[in-house]
Amino acid sequence: MSATLLQTVIGILLLSAIATFVRLIRGPSVPDRIVAANSVGLMLFALIVILAVLFETESFLDIALVYSVLQFIDILILSKYLNRQGAYRDRS
Repeated sequence: MSATLLQTVIGILLLSAIATFVRLIRGPSVPDRIVAANSVGLMLFALIVILAVLFETESFLDIALVYSVLQFIDILILSKYLNRQGAYRDRS
């Protein structure tokens, strides 16, 4: 792949991650913040994979895999904790 294309994609991913991080900080509700945190994690995962392709190293792929598993577990634990605290109750 072209290095210029990969650098452009990295820039777009970073801008998207920054915009989503702002949503994480300002989110009107807790579920919105959890979704924003998950989205930022997914974008950083994609960034690590693209860097692995750009630098042609397989070790970055191992790091990306471990990061994605830890991020998934983190979101599950956070959701369970907040559900126990009553943050997800229906308001209907």
